[in-house]
Amino acid sequence: MKKLSILLIVAILAVSCKPETKSISKKAEKFPEVLGKIIQTHGGIDTWRAAKTLSFNKGEEAHTADLVSRKTIVISPKYSMGYNGKEVWLYEKDSGTYKGNPKFYHNLFFYFYAMPFVLADDGIIYEDAAPITFKGKEYPGIKISYEANVGTSPDDNYIIYYDKESLKMQWLAYTVTFNSKEPSEKYNLIRYNNWEDVNGLQLPKSITWYKKDEKGQPTEPARPATEFIYPLVSNIKLDDSFFEKSTVENM
Repeated sequence: MKKLSILLIVAILAVSCKPETKSISKKAEKFPEVLGKIIQTHGGIDTWRAAKTLSFNKGEEAHTADLVSRKTIVISPKYSMGYNGKEVWLYEKDSGTYKGNPKFYHNLFFYFYAMPFVLADDGIIYEDAAPITFKGKEYPGIKISYEANVGTSPDDNYIIYYDKESLKMQWLAYTVTFNSKEPSEKYNLIRYNNWEDVNGLQLPKSITWYKKDEKGQPTEPARPATEFIYPLVSNIKLDDSFFEKSTVENM
């Protein structure tokens, strides 16, 4: 899989890319001041919006996203999937290899990995949320919900919890409404364990799902940490063909 990651980086930097000539216009930000400070701590909204391509590996999967169009591709030895701007596709070397739902999964870990920057997207509603406490330390929260018809699951809610001293994101609570299509108050909880600088952005090296007590406070890990390796952030835009099913069919 390391070889696949190296090939992917080569594709991003040399073969499948083209310069982006459009300038970024400044716009009035709509997110809360404290979220702006958190994003600034993680590298700043201008650095994020100047980037065009993001890539990382999770296990045997190489995930790549166009940060402007939000086209995505996930490449692995047995299956691949992506969103080409029109539809979500799935490619399997052997039929029935992938057991999940590509429409749900194709950009799932992109959103987990690209926190807190994706919380500055358009169509978001912000509210204060009650803090959580872990090992005697309190983490304030910001709740994120979506306007109607934004994305495939507009009823999803997120809460980010941050460190008051460092202003870094530390936890993410989220609901899943993809299958039910109904609002939910059942939150899953992820701890962001550590961060690394990737071309000026602070991105997670690993995250861990946590169990909660009856009051919704984190207690202990629910599973081993998910690690992200071979991170890449580039200001070069990939050619649209990179996100087509034919890309992996011809590998």
